[in-house]
Amino acid sequence: MWILRLNMADRTYSLDPVPEAYKNLGGRGLTSTIVYDEVPPLCHPLGPNNKLVFAPGIVTGTAAPPSARVSVGAKSPLTGTIKEANAGSAWPQHLAVMQIKALVVEGQPKEKGKYWMLYLTWDADAAKPKVEFFPADEYTGKDLYEVFPKVYERFGNKIAIAGCGVAGEYSYANSGIVFNDTSRRPSRYAGRGGLGAVMGCKGLKFIVTDRAGAPGVSIVDKALFDQGRKKLTEALRTHAITKPQGALNTYGTLVLTNIVNEAGGLPTRNFSSGRFEGAAKIAGEAVFEGNKKRLGKELYNHACSPGCIIQCSNTWHKPDGSEHVSCVEYESDWALGANCDIDSLDDIAEMIRLCNGYGLDTIEAGTALAVAMEAGVLPFGDGKKAIGLIHEMGKGTPMGRILGGGTELAGKAFGVTRVPVVKG
Repeated sequence: MWILRLNMADRTYSLDPVPEAYKNLGGRGLTSTIVYDEVPPLCHPLGPNNKLVFAPGIVTGTAAPPSARVSVGAKSPLTGTIKEANAGSAWPQHLAVMQIKALVVEGQPKEKGKYWMLYLTWDADAAKPKVEFFPADEYTGKDLYEVFPKVYERFGNKIAIAGCGVAGEYSYANSGIVFNDTSRRPSRYAGRGGLGAVMGCKGLKFIVTDRAGAPGVSIVDKALFDQGRKKLTEALRTHAITKPQGALNTYGTLVLTNIVNEAGGLPTRNFSSGRFEGAAKIAGEAVFEGNKKRLGKELYNHACSPGCIIQCSNTWHKPDGSEHVSCVEYESDWALGANCDIDSLDDIAEMIRLCNGYGLDTIEAGTALAVAMEAGVLPFGDGKKAIGLIHEMGKGTPMGRILGGGTELAGKAFGVTRVPVVKG
């Protein structure tokens, strides 16, 4: 196995052997350890000395469910400390089967505003990964829903994509790293901590992978592995929460909305309350029944990534039956919904679609909007004006840059004292 290091200063790369100390690490354990070991604590998060680390989980790339997960780590522009953000996608499986234990992005290009994309494939003749750099300027400044199909058209439908949106290009502290879902949407996000800005500041727009011909993941004790895999699969397929047509497959992570609201813990109106009067209108049950009404049939959820047997990713549809967005997660629901006093699933769905397209973290976007609401920039509950402010983030207007800078910055800019953050 290798650690793949990309030097964005001169667009070179190296394949290094995995140190013994990292042998039994993966995912968050590995990203945070590399950042701790290699990133100067006092460096600027958006400067050349920060590093962006991608690491699949220890069993990613195997048949273990649901293991197609990736951790992304760096010094965070929001917290100033080590940050890990996580997502499910086919992309980390591609890394794992190419026997890449971690991908480390280092350095910074001398040309500001110049963007590159990486194409990572398996070189069968050399029996190792192959890296190519291509200019990516044609993909910048655009909605990811517009850009992703063009990348697939260029490289084929079997690729996987990691990247940043315009939020990363603007160096927003509220920018995530996007991965494709199973339907090639730009909808799976390692959202927290502003790591999209770290990627953008390194001039790296996309990392495109193609696993064709890769050897796969080595399993030391296949019999023991299969024993554990079967046990986990059985547990997930029989539990009321995770089984087919169980709570998550039916209602998604939004199954939590009514439950947490009843417990008094649903963030409401900029965390001024734990109870939201409109919770039932935006809960998982409302999505299920709303889709049933609009489609004329029951619609159960799908997998966000290959091999996930829980399948909790929902799709919200417009009144005419066309797709609006996939998916509406619990965190997006409370942040853009209850926390902003918005009880319209259509407005919440549109905000999520915009965040996906622009490369914004839905949690940070929602909490920044609620702070702006408390400041009187717009009224609580005004979904249409909230949608307009997300467009401003995507366009990079002065107001958009304040909100894109994150909740803490918005609180300071607007003079709000109740700002629901910890270390930014």
